[in-house]
Amino acid sequence: MSGSETLDPAVAARLKRTADGLVAAIVREHGSGDVLMLAWMDDEALHRTLTTGRATYWSRSRGEYWMKGATSGHYQYVRGVALDCDGDALLVTVEQVGAACHTGEYTCFHTELEVAR
Repeated sequence: MSGSETLDPAVAARLKRTADGLVAAIVREHGSGDVLMLAWMDDEALHRTLTTGRATYWSRSRGEYWMKGATSGHYQYVRGVALDCDGDALLVTVEQVGAACHTGEYTCFHTELEVAR
C-alpha cells in the first residue's frame, strides 16, 4: 500500500457503520453506469481501495478481505468513490473486467421481478 496505513481520519469520521463496523458499497460500471453489485467495506477495505485503485471488500461469510478479481481474474479498477449524504453508503465506480457476479453474470442484479402496473 502507498501513503498512510490507515483511513484518513476526516473520511473515517463521516462514516456511519453497521454494528459490525461495515458500510455498504454499491458498485457501478464506469462506462455504462450499470449497477454491478453490492458489497461491504470496513475502514481497512476502504483504505486499501482508495490507496491501491483496486476494489477491496470485507467478506462477511468468510470473515476476510478480498480484492475483487484476485482469484477469478474479474478485476475492478476503481475510477471513483463517493460517500452518500448520510455517510452510510459508498458508490464505487469501476472499470469491470469480466463478470462482476460470483455466478458468472455481468451484474449481480440479473433477476428481474415483476412489478404491478
